[in-house]
Amino acid sequence: MRKAWTLAAVLPLACAPAAWAADPTGTTTFKADPHSAVNFTWTLVAAFLVFFMQAGFALLGAGLIRSKNTVNYLTKSYMDFSIAALSYWAFGFALMFGGSQLASGLEHGTPWVGLSGFFLSGAAYDVTTALYWFFQMVFAATAATIVAGAMAERTKIQAYLAYSFLVSALIYPIYGHWVWGGGWLANLPFGVGARDFAGSGVVHAVGGLLGLVGAAMVGPRIGKFNPDGSPNPIPGHNMAYVVTGTFILFFGWFGFNPGSTLAATDLRISVVAVNTFLAGAAGGVVALYATLARTGKADVAMACNGALAGLVGITAPCAYVPTWAAVVIGGVAALVMMWSLGFVERVLKVDDPVGAVSVHAAGGLWGLLAVGIFADGTYGNVRGLIVGETGQLVAQLISMGVVTLWTLLTGYVMFALIRATIGLRASREEELQGLDIPEHGTPAYAPEPVLAGAGL
Repeated sequence: MRKAWTLAAVLPLACAPAAWAADPTGTTTFKADPHSAVNFTWTLVAAFLVFFMQAGFALLGAGLIRSKNTVNYLTKSYMDFSIAALSYWAFGFALMFGGSQLASGLEHGTPWVGLSGFFLSGAAYDVTTALYWFFQMVFAATAATIVAGAMAERTKIQAYLAYSFLVSALIYPIYGHWVWGGGWLANLPFGVGARDFAGSGVVHAVGGLLGLVGAAMVGPRIGKFNPDGSPNPIPGHNMAYVVTGTFILFFGWFGFNPGSTLAATDLRISVVAVNTFLAGAAGGVVALYATLARTGKADVAMACNGALAGLVGITAPCAYVPTWAAVVIGGVAALVMMWSLGFVERVLKVDDPVGAVSVHAAGGLWGLLAVGIFADGTYGNVRGLIVGETGQLVAQLISMGVVTLWTLLTGYVMFALIRATIGLRASREEELQGLDIPEHGTPAYAPEPVLAGAGL
């Protein structure tokens, strides 16, 4: 017989069984908890929404790059989640949640790494374990796909696919174990331990920081920087893709954040949904008006990235803060993103075609910090500076430092290994031609064929 218990250190306010026998049909699970059906449905639908975000990433990134690399970008967006899903099924999920005791088959692990649940086999052949795997798999795939934009237009497809496997099998899940798998960061003796409700750090900062390392190591696109180091703009080719992709991502975020309750019976989902919406809206508005004040032009691409930065920023604190704080968090996230764009390009001299580093890394780190500032104690006993507590801020600062060091170090090792073996960068000739024909054999926009006998 199963009974429900709260394991906030494993996943945000997740309800999980305390003692298990594998239940591959769900009969025992349903008898033990009549609410399980509605909660299973809620979590799966949320996971489906997060999966659909892959279409948003594909359109957004393809629109922000040149047409000659569109098929290449779409291929990476499609294949990275496929490869990530397989590597996360085989290795990543076990490394991330082994020892969490979240569900059957996840009993063994240490504060540093999980040791059970590989291949969802044995005791992990269970309906609850499968539910959590699917929800977490789409998160892992999201972290993997962020890097495609930062390294776009000059990275070999084989190198990118190798990256997708490694990040989902090792880099992402090990840091995730420390925060969501009952690991050492979740149990820091400050506040209630490091908290990241839906992944500002675990998903977005990891993806964005890996993008920074990858973009730096693959080098800038030909023509991006002048001999004196000043950058040249390289416009994207399809703003309709950009705006449509942003709408899809914004919609999918309601699976990302409210879905992370893992329970429709947790009525905090309404507050999480409102906070998510307000932060995204505030980010878009602040970015648009800041650009309008600076240039006199209403830049919709910047508004889209501002909205995404706001959504990234609210992902960690969305369950812990009041609605006014969500507006502040989203607006500040947009400003942080805009500052980061200039810092990455003009100071670090890193070429990030879509602004992935600034949206996801800078926005994600800000989201972790925001938990320690704005959490009001009404949910999960997470209390920040606005209610006079400093311990949670300390825990969040430690988590920010750890995710930065872990991701930059492991990312460097991973990309150095790939560069030394199969190589990172496409040839100069391929880059100038565009990667669609050399790597995929087809353009995104094929010219009309001239048919014999058709005349003019």
